[in-house]
Parts: sequence; structure tokens; C-alpha cells
Amino acid sequence: MITWMQRHKKYLIITIWISTIAFVGAGFVGWGQYSYGDKAGAVAKVGNIEITMGELQKSYSRLFSQYNTMFKGNFDEEQAKVFGLQGQALKQLTNQALILNLAESYDLRVSDAQLLAELKTQEYFFKDGVFNKSIYKESLSRSNLSMREYETDLRKQLLIQKVLALLPVQENTAEKNIINAVMGIADKIEYKVLDDSNLTINSSDAVLRPFWETKQHDFMSEVSYELKFIKQAKVSKDYDEAKIANHYKQNKSHFKDKDGKILSLDLAKEKVIEELNVKATKEMALRSYIAYKKRKLDADRVVNTTTVSLSNNPFNPEIYKKITQLSITSPFLKPVLMNGEYFTFELIKINPSKMKTFEAAKASLIPLFISQEKKRILQELANASLKNFHGTTTDFITNKDSMSLTELSLIEANEFLTQLFISQKKRGIISLRDGKIVLYSILEQKMLDISDTKENSIQQLKSAMFNEGLIKSLQNKYTTEIFLEGL
Repeated sequence: MITWMQRHKKYLIITIWISTIAFVGAGFVGWGQYSYGDKAGAVAKVGNIEITMGELQKSYSRLFSQYNTMFKGNFDEEQAKVFGLQGQALKQLTNQALILNLAESYDLRVSDAQLLAELKTQEYFFKDGVFNKSIYKESLSRSNLSMREYETDLRKQLLIQKVLALLPVQENTAEKNIINAVMGIADKIEYKVLDDSNLTINSSDAVLRPFWETKQHDFMSEVSYELKFIKQAKVSKDYDEAKIANHYKQNKSHFKDKDGKILSLDLAKEKVIEELNVKATKEMALRSYIAYKKRKLDADRVVNTTTVSLSNNPFNPEIYKKITQLSITSPFLKPVLMNGEYFTFELIKINPSKMKTFEAAKASLIPLFISQEKKRILQELANASLKNFHGTTTDFITNKDSMSLTELSLIEANEFLTQLFISQKKRGIISLRDGKIVLYSILEQKMLDISDTKENSIQQLKSAMFNEGLIKSLQNKYTTEIFLEGL
């Protein structure tokens, strides 16, 4: 029985266990994750929903904190890069946005009554056992959140829960027995960790040049764009009271306090003037754009020159994307806003990508060469050592016993155990994402008695599988655009 389970548990565990980690463990619902921000601040767009840089930073910070806790305070930015934390954060946000698109397509809503009912369950806003509005306001204020922001995000959290609740999942006795059997497999193993920290790689030109010759087409110069541009600085004018009052009257909804209440004219006056200045700045930029196209700019107007590329871009990603869409036959870009100023561009020349020389590619080539050589040598060492290695022997462990693997960090141990318990080999090699390799040999197996598995745990596992399938389906239905390079 145990032998059969060891051979076939790949098919039983991989969907259940990995799906749970990838979907439910990713923190599927969280506060402050959605915003219909302005396009200039968008890092991605999923269907009709944009994801802003601010949202990505919040998601990244939350993940970083979780990993740092797991690493007992020893997690840093370098490790975050190894684990692709920014990509994980963006994936969470795009998955959430897919669900919100689905909710929108079915016109699902969260009512005020449902929102209030949820607020009244949140004990951190309680006083003497009941919801207290003063504590609610104070708590949000300390977190630099307005009631409107918090309640908007909470509505979206509830909306996602409402969508997922449409996928009812029930468990039965047979499933519970299968889960108990699969999760009860315990292995006693011997394992040894190999890393490349003591490897020294020769990266002289003699060995580097042949490597470069096989990779030349991977080392191309960037496409660059030679541009001229004019800049329209912020306009600051004096406006009479009538104009200020008229603008306020027509745009009252623009001027609200942190609780979402419309400000009086006296309290909103500075914001009204600021908005009038923004409008005047845009009008001036458009007039300058027309004059520039007609070559009728004032003689004293400064025309700047610059060359931009993907890695040398003094503007934001959205502006760069628009620049790349210009052509010599259509060289002008209408005024675009950045940091309160408008820029009008004219494309002068496109410098196409070219193959780099060996010397030009060398700086980028060396770390790639060293990385690949270390990986190759470590793999050869692992292959040569597998048959007769001597390592650390564990007690009987399951896929939940990462703390027992003292030669690995908690995250490395979880990764190793996930792969170990879907492997069909008694002795083998497992490569980890951070470059380490683990040799293992299964010495003994036995079945543990874990008949106390909770039914709701099984339901959560099944829900995770349904949710993962839903996400894959929605990915085919809604287009995802990523504006941030490298993700």
C-alpha cells in the first residue's frame, strides 16, 4: 500500500498541495488592493481594471514582511529578487483583478447594509464588545487611510468573496479518507545540501570568448530614440472670486475631505485654484504643441534634445511606451503629463538594435557565464555523488515538517519537501530556486494516523483547486497588459 502511494501520490498531492500554496497561500483577498487609478500610474491593466504602482508596492511590502517573518528577520532585497517577490506581488493583484472583472460582468454589488454588517464584525474597531465609530475613524487616521478608501477596498474584498461563494464545494467521506492516507505518508530520509559558495570559476577572455560566440544574439544593444521636446512648466495665475466660485460650483465633487464629504468653498479654495492652474497648464501645453508642429514657436522657447532607451529613460514607463509608437512619418507626440509638467516630443531618429562586440557585452556576459558554470559544475558534482553520498538522517517526516530539515532555511525546506513528496524516486536530486541542490535517499516509509483531518480543511483544498481553474479560465477571457518592464 505504501509503495503504491509513494508511486502515485504525484497525482494526488500535486494538484491539492501546490494549488493551495499558489492560490490560497498567496493571500487571495487583502485590504487596499484595488484602485481605478490614473493610467500614468498604472503598472498593469486586467480587462477594465488598472493596477497602480502604489498597489504593487503595498502587495510587495506585505509579501516581504511575510517572508521576513519566515526567515526570522534575515530576509533581504537580494533574497526577494531570487524568489521573484515583485512578480509574486503582481500575480496576486492580477488574479484579484480577474475576479473583479467577472463580478462587474455579472453586475454583482456589495450593498451598504452588507458593508456595515462586515464592519461590525471587525473587532479591532470594538469598544466594550461593540463597533465604535470613533475608534474606527481614529484607527484609519493613524494608518493614513480615509473612511472612503477603506470602505471602497472592503467592498471589493467582499465582492471577491461573493464571487467565490458562487462555487459551492462539498467534501465526502471518501475524499477525507484519501486525504488522510496521502497526507499521512512519512519518509525517513538521508539528505545532503550542495551549494556553489566555494566554487571558483575562471572567467578569463580565453574561456569567456567561446561562450560569447554561442550567445552573441542574446547581447544586443537597445533600440534608442533621438528626440526633441518642449516642456510646459506649471502655470500659476491669479483668479478673480467669480471664476473660482464658478469652477467650484461646476466641480464640487472634486473637493472632499478625508471622510468623503464635500468641502465648503472657503475650505476648498486652495484646491480649486490648484485645479484651475492644472487646467491652464494643459491649455498652454496644447497651444505650444500646435505652434511647435507648425514651426511657429516663439524664438525664445527652449527646445531640448535627448536620447532615450529602455534602460536610459528619464521619463515614466507610460511616456516611453508612447515614444516607441512614434515614427519618422508621424513624429509628434501630443503633450503628456509627468510630475505636474507637460512634455511635447518630436522623434528625430530611431537607432535600431545592434549586436554588441565582445568587449561591450563582457560586463553582462561574465555573471551569466559564472552562474551557468556554477550550475553545471554543481550538477556534475551532484550526479557523481548521488550513489554514495553521506548526509544528515531525519526522523520520519511529512511534507509539513520543514522545521526538521536543519540544513535548509524554512523556505528552502518547504520547496524541497514539496518536490520530494511528488517524486517517484527512492534516491534522487532536487534543485532549488536559489541554486542549491539537495541529494536525498528515502531510507524507510510508514503511514501515520492523521484521521483527525478537519472537514473544512478538505473543503479549503477543493476550493483552492476550483479557484485556480477559475483563474485560468478568466485569463483567457480578460486581457492582461503589463506596463512594468521585467515582469
